[in-house]
Amino acid sequence: MTTPTSAGELLRLVRTGEATTRKALQTRSGLSRSTLTARLEQLQSAGLLAEGGQEDSTGGRPARQLRFDDRHAVVLAASIDTTHAEAALTDLAGRRLAHRAGALRVADGPEPVLGRIAEWFAAMLAEADRPVCGVGVSVPGPVEGNRVKQPPIMPGWDGYAIDAHLGARFGVPVLADNDANLMALGEHRARYPDTAALVVVKVSTGIGAGLVLGGEVYRGVDGGAGDIGHIRLPGYPEARCACGSLGCLAAVAGGGALAARLTELGLPTTSGSGVRDRIVAGEPAAVRLAEFAGREVGEVLATLVCVVNPGVLVIAGDLAEPHFVAGVREVLYRRALPRATQSLRVEIGGRGEAIGGAVTMVVEAVFAPAAVDSRLAGVTVPTVPSGRSDRLS
Repeated sequence: MTTPTSAGELLRLVRTGEATTRKALQTRSGLSRSTLTARLEQLQSAGLLAEGGQEDSTGGRPARQLRFDDRHAVVLAASIDTTHAEAALTDLAGRRLAHRAGALRVADGPEPVLGRIAEWFAAMLAEADRPVCGVGVSVPGPVEGNRVKQPPIMPGWDGYAIDAHLGARFGVPVLADNDANLMALGEHRARYPDTAALVVVKVSTGIGAGLVLGGEVYRGVDGGAGDIGHIRLPGYPEARCACGSLGCLAAVAGGGALAARLTELGLPTTSGSGVRDRIVAGEPAAVRLAEFAGREVGEVLATLVCVVNPGVLVIAGDLAEPHFVAGVREVLYRRALPRATQSLRVEIGGRGEAIGGAVTMVVEAVFAPAAVDSRLAGVTVPTVPSGRSDRLS
C-alpha cells in the first residue's frame, strides 16, 4: 500500500470515509502538519472539501470533521434498455435532483437514442444551479473504451463512440459501460461494500451478469465478462438467439423469449417488462414460464457460483420477482457445490440500479486521486476508457 501524500489521495481518504479528521489524515499520510494543512486548503479552495461538525471525543478538544462536498457539482446519468430509457441529474452522492423516462427503442440506433437522451439532459441541466462534472451511460451490450462492441441486441451501435457524441454536447468526461456491470457497481457501493465478490444477474428482455471482485468491476480483456446470456444450453436446438446462435440461455429464458411464448399462447406480449406485468397480474401461464426460466438460469448460475464463489448474488431486471427467483434457488442450491453456497446470499434487486452505478462510475473517475491532482495543477486530463479503468490520469 502506497503512502497517501497528494491532495488527491487525501480527498480519496475523506470521500471514502477512511479518514475524516486532520489527525486521522496525518496518521495515515505521514505528512507534516504544515504540508497537510496546505493540501487541505487546496482542496477547500477548489470547493472539493468542507469542514464542519465535530467528532465525538473521549477527552480533550473534539476534532472537526472533514467531508467531501458532494453538492458542489452534479452528474448526468442515463440507463438505456431495449424498449425504455431513463435519465437522472444527481449530486455527487447520487441523490436525484431531476428525472426523465420514456419509451425508447435501442434498436433505432445511436443517433436518435442518444439525441433523445441529450434532450433530457439539457432540460434537467436547465433546472440545476451547479456545474456538471461528468456523464455516465448504461447500455444493454458489451462496452470497451466507451464504444459498444459487437452487441447482440443493439443494431447499428457496434463501434459507436458514445463519449464523442455526448462529450461534444456537454463538454465533460463521458463514460459508458454495460448495464449489468453498472448494476453490480451500484449494488456493491450502496448495499454490499464489504463483500469481496458480488454478482448481479440482470434478466430482462436479455440476460447478462456483472461481477465486482475485490471492490472493482471485472470486465475481462475486452469488456465481455459476464455475458452469460449466450452460454448454450443442451436440449434447445430450435431456440434462435438474437446473436445468431442456437440454444443460448437468453433465447430460452430471457424476457424476449418468454414474451414470444406468451404471444403464441394467445397472450400478446412484447418484452421482458410485459412478461413481468402479466406475472404481477397473476396470469398462470406467465407464472409457470417465470419458474421455468428461473430454473434454466439457475443451471448456468450453479457453474458461475462455483467458479466465482460470491458472497452475494443479486437477481435484477424485469424478471427479478419471487416466482423467477424461486426457480433459480431450486436449481442453484441443488447443482452447485455446498461449499460454494454455504455463505451465499441470493437477493432480489430492482430495475433501476444502473443509474446509481453510472453515477458511481463517473464520481470515482472524475475524483480519482490522479485526476484531482491534475486539475489542481491546471492540467487537462483525458477520459480513460471504461473497459480498462474507471480512473482518469
